[in-house]
Amino acid sequence: MKLRHLVALVLTLTLATLAPAATDVARAAAAAKPAKPAAAPATPAPATADANKVDINSATKDQLMKLPAIGEAIAGKIIAGRPWANKAQLLSKNVLTKAAYDKVAPLIVAKQAGK
Repeated sequence: MKLRHLVALVLTLTLATLAPAATDVARAAAAAKPAKPAAAPATPAPATADANKVDINSATKDQLMKLPAIGEAIAGKIIAGRPWANKAQLLSKNVLTKAAYDKVAPLIVAKQAGK
């Protein structure tokens, strides 16, 4: 029984002595990790986002026809209906169906003259 207690005591002392060293190693490893780079803005500025969109008030027929759900006839209707105050008018004036509008809306903008 005494030997058992002695072994337990030695193990306890050994673990107590090694525990701070293990903590120090973990702290050193955490300190050695490089800092995370600053995150980029989640969304670009509106002017930058609009720069990549097709302007329904100035696009050519060919540019409009490259958009999903826009064929020759619809491209002609878009051109004939200019100027558009906003892109939602394509839906409200029945130029596009709701399904077609949902496909093309993220890709277009209706810029106003002088802006």
